[in-house]
Amino acid sequence: MRLDTLLAQVRQVLAEARITDPASEARKLTLETLMIEPSSWLADPGQAVSETNCETVLERARRRAEGRPLYRLLGWREFHGLRLMLSSETLEPRDDTEALVDLCLSTCRTGARSDDAFHIVDLGTGTGAIALALLAEMPAARALGVDLSADALRTAERNADRNGLGERFSTRQSRWFESVEGCFDLIVSNPPYIESAVIAGLEGTVRDHDPHLALDGGADGLDAYRAIASGAGRHLRPGGAVAVEIGRGQADDVEHIFAKSGFHRGDIRRDMNGILRALLFKTSG
Repeated sequence: MRLDTLLAQVRQVLAEARITDPASEARKLTLETLMIEPSSWLADPGQAVSETNCETVLERARRRAEGRPLYRLLGWREFHGLRLMLSSETLEPRDDTEALVDLCLSTCRTGARSDDAFHIVDLGTGTGAIALALLAEMPAARALGVDLSADALRTAERNADRNGLGERFSTRQSRWFESVEGCFDLIVSNPPYIESAVIAGLEGTVRDHDPHLALDGGADGLDAYRAIASGAGRHLRPGGAVAVEIGRGQADDVEHIFAKSGFHRGDIRRDMNGILRALLFKTSG
């Protein structure tokens, strides 16, 4: 089959399933699956595709039409310029979290230590997205990725190696700070912040494919913030900071939780939709 004919078939499958942008998704799904560069497609849209490869692409298109997320089908997602592999126990990195990375970078670049490396701990690291994005921008920094899931930690390690950051990235299996030792210049986390009762009503692309460990924030969605705030003070270097992603409308509650542990709120960042998405905290002392 010709490539342009295959693309048309994939686009039709996605359009019939009411995918928002079937043409764009058809191109990404088809070209990535076949490992064809867009420039090659543009130069030769009629190039031949084997029957086996056609069936692989169409099967993925059918699964996408049934509701499986595009990047789960591809097995990777780009985040802050890095290609990150996904696994069943990692949250799919999303654009909203870039606000947290940008907030951290502004803090790191103005507060980097001159006597030794800038040390970062990423709690609930998942794919390693936040820590690796920071390392890619800070050549002298080192990061520890912490997660309760051994599968997530293996995925983060692979992502670090694939992006040339493995020498400055290490992992630790732990529930928040329980098995973490040492102090850091920056504690960062995109923790689970969805109320337990709300998860069943989430879109199927999230509810059925992202790990609930990375979604469920407890009865009020704030359990992880309590754990982070209560332990952060013991793991911060002098002048260090804590940066967290939050859900819509959680800013006041999260600020109150950190204030009870001796922190005051500093800078903030909003996501591309104007929603307050990331908060920075420092010790009041």
